[in-house]
Amino acid sequence: MVGIVIVSHSEKLAESIVDLTRMMADGANIVAAGGLEDGSFGTSYDRIKEAIEKVYSAEGVIILMDMGSAVMTTEMVLEEFDAGSKIRMVDAPIVESAVAASVSALCGNSIEDIIAEIEETKNAAKF
Repeated sequence: MVGIVIVSHSEKLAESIVDLTRMMADGANIVAAGGLEDGSFGTSYDRIKEAIEKVYSAEGVIILMDMGSAVMTTEMVLEEFDAGSKIRMVDAPIVESAVAASVSALCGNSIEDIIAEIEETKNAAKF
């Protein structure tokens, strides 16, 4: 199953997104990597790396980030992994795409198909 990592400046936000997705996709391979080790706001290189390693499989990993340094720190972490690793950062609304990705991954879809579904969340109307 494709793994999913939620990277946020806020530990509580990242964990809440994971909790929300589990309501609709219980059993999805999704983890949070939010905040700094002392509980403050920020992005932690080590937390992101550990989260990727926790959910990594041959099917790959999708990483969703909130903004700014979450993107930059994730890019630095990915420099440690082999170029052939199926780890993809996706630029999309973090909550909507986390739900779409989790449901799709739980259904056994490929990383490419999940990313295509995530891309559709960019234009999803709220009402």
